[in-house]
Amino acid sequence: MRSIAFFLAGLVLTLPALAAGGGSYEAANTQVGNPAALQRGAAMYMNYCAGCHSLKYMRWSRLAADLGLTEEQVMANLVFSDAKFGDTIGVAIPPADGTAWFGKAPPDLSLVARSRGVDWIYTYLKSFYVDPTAGVGWNNTVFPNASMPHVLWELQGVQEARFGEVAADGSGPVVEQLELVRPGLLDPGQYQAAIRDLTSFLQYVGEPAVLKRQALGVWVLLYLALFTLIAWLLKREYWKDVH
Repeated sequence: MRSIAFFLAGLVLTLPALAAGGGSYEAANTQVGNPAALQRGAAMYMNYCAGCHSLKYMRWSRLAADLGLTEEQVMANLVFSDAKFGDTIGVAIPPADGTAWFGKAPPDLSLVARSRGVDWIYTYLKSFYVDPTAGVGWNNTVFPNASMPHVLWELQGVQEARFGEVAADGSGPVVEQLELVRPGLLDPGQYQAAIRDLTSFLQYVGEPAVLKRQALGVWVLLYLALFTLIAWLLKREYWKDVH
């Protein structure tokens, strides 16, 4: 019984590290259980990301049900194409155009939160800086030489990199600091809140069942605690005559 308890405790402590995706990133502190945050994140995604990135495993109808939206609200405020309510969330840009413009077709983002981790997404969206030598005019400290331009620059503003010494592997100077040289429409705190909402939305898309799983998990843990108590009492009853 003690071995099982230690195993379960170790598993619980390990899960957050696995979910983070590794690396040294800022904590996203997502609010996947907050419908208002998910609604704001969905609006940001459709306005700034959906032109290039699809969500092929998510349907508009499922999105509406989970986020507490009506069909009319979704079709009027989130759908900017001729898509139907029961369709999956497609992309506006043809793959061939994406390849021609960016060097490769923009990927589907349905599972990016599960493959990269929410902290990676959050830090990535904060880490763009101007780079005249890059093909798209921008670079990123989290994902160097990414082919994606900084689509949120009007909100965040323009950042410039301050470089330090050359990296140990000789790949070039290391970015020591990012400095905001031109303010955006949002101040830094507002921008962080906005990309936190966007990250929360992508976390939800990667696992829509998370909304019910987290609520159900509390009852499962309570059941396991009660079952453990009953099993211990039963074990004591069986072994009382032996001792």
